[in-house]
Amino acid sequence: MIDRYEIRIAGVGGQGAMLAGVVLAEAAIFYEDKYAMQSPTYTSQVRGGPTKADVIISDKEIIFPRTSKIDFFLSMAQITYDRYCTDLKDDAIILVDSNLVPNAVEDKHKIYRLPITEIAREEMGKVVVANVVALGATMALTDILKFESMEKAVLDRVPKAFLDLNKKALAIGYERAKEIK
Repeated sequence: MIDRYEIRIAGVGGQGAMLAGVVLAEAAIFYEDKYAMQSPTYTSQVRGGPTKADVIISDKEIIFPRTSKIDFFLSMAQITYDRYCTDLKDDAIILVDSNLVPNAVEDKHKIYRLPITEIAREEMGKVVVANVVALGATMALTDILKFESMEKAVLDRVPKAFLDLNKKALAIGYERAKEIK
């Protein structure tokens, strides 16, 4: 039972943080019968500006739709780590793209480093699936939703020509994160 679990996904415009937040909320709502909400924040820059998607998942109706105690923070760029690494619970889990966030602070939080974008580029041949790799890693590190639920939500969102690519990207992110957990 999940009373309230808060997730923040941060990246720069073009990395797919917003879409990852939407897919995460849809997986909770449509495939696990949970309550979820997603709240985006982005700058006026279309590409390259800091963005974040805050997602709340709960077994109960969500009365207060703002995050205040982040359980899991994913950052795919140093600028977003620096800007949005706030409101974290003391025992929060942090996942950073190890090549794009070199200066993650080792403090009271559990930090995992995974070369998310490199995995997408080198193992998948497409950087555009980095957000899906990140979602797979998020599932492995949080156990907040079932992998199968996330897979269905991802596949609901992608064009048919890219179903296999995204399915593989999710699985690779999941497996790579399990290795470092």
